[in-house]
Amino acid sequence: MRAFLSIAIVACACLAACDSASLTEKSGLVVKWGDGAPKPPASAPAARPLATTQRYTGGNLPPLRLFVRTEYARFDEPWAMTFLPDGRLLVTEKQGRLKLFDVARKQTSEITGVPAVAYGGQGGFGDVVLHPQFAGNGLVYFSYAEQGENGTRGAAVARAVLHLNPAGGGSLSGVQVVWRQLKVTGENHYSHRIAFGRDGKLWISSGERQKFDPAQDLQSNLGKILRLNADGSIPADNPFVAQGGVAAQVWSLGHRNVLGLAFDPQGRLWAHEMGPMGGDEVNLIERGANYGWPIVSNGDHYDGTPIPDHPTRPEFNAPEAWWTPVIAPAGFVIYTGRMFPFFHGDGFIGGLAAQSLVRVKLGVAGGAPWAREATRYPMGQRIREVEQGPDGALWLLEDGGNARLLKLTPGIGF
Repeated sequence: MRAFLSIAIVACACLAACDSASLTEKSGLVVKWGDGAPKPPASAPAARPLATTQRYTGGNLPPLRLFVRTEYARFDEPWAMTFLPDGRLLVTEKQGRLKLFDVARKQTSEITGVPAVAYGGQGGFGDVVLHPQFAGNGLVYFSYAEQGENGTRGAAVARAVLHLNPAGGGSLSGVQVVWRQLKVTGENHYSHRIAFGRDGKLWISSGERQKFDPAQDLQSNLGKILRLNADGSIPADNPFVAQGGVAAQVWSLGHRNVLGLAFDPQGRLWAHEMGPMGGDEVNLIERGANYGWPIVSNGDHYDGTPIPDHPTRPEFNAPEAWWTPVIAPAGFVIYTGRMFPFFHGDGFIGGLAAQSLVRVKLGVAGGAPWAREATRYPMGQRIREVEQGPDGALWLLEDGGNARLLKLTPGIGF
């Protein structure tokens, strides 16, 4: 045991000096597993994941080098981004603007035709993704908060044809709403992240809007991850399709506020969600599974009222990784590029509260999923969005007004 601790402490000291990973945690000690130290077993880990005072590298440590950060542009309250086939970038801004950024020219222009958004709190213009056959149909999908009656609001997902001008800018035409969230009072926990799977299905995260119990109610689409056809219709093989109504949309339930959806190279869907006071989560999303909110959580209510931990209710899916104190996760990409080959298959999460880029190892062992935080790269600002560029670089959007768009490439220092 002494030999292991010596190796771990040396590894921590080396990485603190060379890797600039944050070592400030609740216990004040970070243990890193690397070559020469005992490895986790090949079998699935225990149901309750390792505490956040541990780091897992999954075996071989990558070269101890940092990113070079290059600023490309600034945006006003950006929320999401996606690359077009020609290398240009679509960026959403919460107040209801869709921007086109020409990376080569470092030039920003406007895309018109965005529907009116209900801006306020956590609401506004949200995610943006391309249809899998965008090159042929020009369809983009986007989410936003929509005003309802009597002061209610709810998320919506729409699609439209994108028309680009050679000189910059463009417009949306034929806007069609393909999904709507139940409208309730309040301005938070919309989630409204969207993604396409290999099978062309449309996946949507729907937050529980701080209403708690609807996350467990199959007749409400709050607190769920939903699976639809690209036109918004219901796939015949959804797990609750026989119940009809709203339940037919649902793939998984018991979620709080899912702000990251990403498919790994094997086609598995991973998600992260914000916990309450503690208990941010990473989950592998499984067909028909219930993730327990608000019945269980590894965090507690903001007024200090305790919530039973996941192990007390084994019928609910426990998170593969969790954080207390929270990182406030936002944005999520699972890396598949060539610029950082040693990161292939790793998840990258933007940390709002953590003001960092968080790298997470993901996998399945013995049929059981697992996830572990590997490294935390301090950024000095709240990170709202993470994306992989066409050349394999990592791109970040900071949160808030006058937020920077940053490109991360390999280097020897910030």
